[in-house]
Amino acid sequence: MDFEVIELNDKQLKEIDDRLEEFDNAHIGQSDLSGEINLGIMCDDKQLIAGVNSTVTTFRILYISTLWVNEGFRGQGLGEKLMIELENRAKKLGVSTLRADTFGFQGPVFYRKIGFMEVGSYTNDTDGYSEHFFVKHI
Repeated sequence: MDFEVIELNDKQLKEIDDRLEEFDNAHIGQSDLSGEINLGIMCDDKQLIAGVNSTVTTFRILYISTLWVNEGFRGQGLGEKLMIELENRAKKLGVSTLRADTFGFQGPVFYRKIGFMEVGSYTNDTDGYSEHFFVKHI
């Protein structure tokens, strides 16, 4: 039997997404927990100076996809303030685990400082970066 690698069209992308969801549901069941928590901090002049974006995934995990604090406002506890509020809201949603990944030049020190556990990392010497993976059980 011969096999051919192809570019997927939209219909085929939906098909593989649906098939993976069907497979996952057979092993973990469907989750009734869903949602997002997206928070920001504005200063007096209504300028957005910090924000966090996150989504509930399988197994009641809240994946933090973006956490940002304006450079001029770093070191003032704003990131920690956002994360405390995020954690409080996550608990109310029924989330059990927070998950984040970050590059070495971004936030590994920050995540460790606020109680996250590093569960893995790798370094790409060719391109000059490292990536770190964190979880926090709440």
